[in-house]
Amino acid sequence: MTLRLRFTLFTVFWLIFILILYNVFVYFFVIRVTTRGELQLLANKADLVVETLRKQKMVGIDDPKLLSDMYNVNEMMRIVTADSHVVNTVGIDKELLSIPIDVRTVSHSETLRLNGQRVLLWSVPIYEEHRLIGEVESARRLTVLDGYLQILLGALSVTSVGAILFAILGTYWFTSRLTGPIGQMVQTMREIDRSGKLQRVKMGQEESIELQQLIRAFNQMIERLDRTIERQKQFVADASHELKTPLTVIGSYADMLKRWGRDNVEVRDEAIEAIAKETERLKKLTRSMLTLAEAEQDDWVNKTRFDAVGVVKELSGVLGTTFRREIRVHAPGSAVQLTGDKDKFRQMLLILLDNAIKYSKEPIDVRIRSDKNSVQLEVTDYGIGISEAEIPYLFERFYRVDEARHRTTGGSGLGLSIAKRIIELHGGSVEVFSKPGSGTTIAIQFPK
Repeated sequence: MTLRLRFTLFTVFWLIFILILYNVFVYFFVIRVTTRGELQLLANKADLVVETLRKQKMVGIDDPKLLSDMYNVNEMMRIVTADSHVVNTVGIDKELLSIPIDVRTVSHSETLRLNGQRVLLWSVPIYEEHRLIGEVESARRLTVLDGYLQILLGALSVTSVGAILFAILGTYWFTSRLTGPIGQMVQTMREIDRSGKLQRVKMGQEESIELQQLIRAFNQMIERLDRTIERQKQFVADASHELKTPLTVIGSYADMLKRWGRDNVEVRDEAIEAIAKETERLKKLTRSMLTLAEAEQDDWVNKTRFDAVGVVKELSGVLGTTFRREIRVHAPGSAVQLTGDKDKFRQMLLILLDNAIKYSKEPIDVRIRSDKNSVQLEVTDYGIGISEAEIPYLFERFYRVDEARHRTTGGSGLGLSIAKRIIELHGGSVEVFSKPGSGTTIAIQFPK
């Protein structure tokens, strides 16, 4: 069942339920009010007869004028004694006159049905010196009132049917507007599945805020997928380009060995050294690519609580000894606790220090600070620096500031991409401050 049909049926059934309750309430409320008015009219007439008899001290109880002055069409009035004997009556309706006599000691009202028509009956006892001597009975057909009730019932029925029809049409129109963008999104998805080309849903001004948010979220998802696909294409192209160079070198030296390198020791040694060097470069590139592929998974990090200062000091000492470089660590005297993956944090720091060592000859400063909400880490070198125009592309895959410098250092252009991914998975942010010839500072901030 479609959303449009469900919404329409729910709205119509709920409206029918409300209309039924409303019509029943109105119908019986009108009956109660109008019947009470008719009953009050009969009660006033009967009370007037009783009051007249009391003033006359019960004289003239059988006088026809006593009742005829109050007689009305579709009515009957009569005075009966305590022994159920009629002493005075007025009226021409035989059915009303044939109503059984029932003398009561208190006022009484009753609604009867005669041949399918409602009849209202009212009786008032007559007392003389606390002695019951009879009662005044009055009856009235509710023909006119029932006619009005039939008109009311017809009007309620017509308006209810009209309201239901308008509700069906209105709900169908509204749900069409409501589900139109959803159907457009479904059609767009099918078109994407058929053609393989990403498309966006056009957003009109008449959609509700919720639909606009839905369409905006869908388009954002499409844009993200588009960027991801473009990045994948670029990654494949860049990876193919990066793999092509060492494979070409290896292939060229292999052909050279086949042709004349077997008997020439110098050529053979040169080929073997070049092949070994390019093979090692391929291994590093492959490891970086695998690491970057793993980093795309959200569960790549295993977060624990660790001392960031201890990791910085330990790694700085190892690299300083290995490369015979001065790496100065500026850290608070106490431990700085950080929630994250200790190994990935160390890998990120290794990438940053390795770049600083490659592109500078001066000492390197590593600063780590902590406040109430975050941990700040800065790695500063005083080397050749980076131009401002190239800073936005620094963390892109396979991007290198200087291709000639890459051949000297042997980098793959993936290290900073891996570092940035580690920072993102830890909920951190990174900024780069650099000037050519003055050095570079990479500032990272992690939530504590």
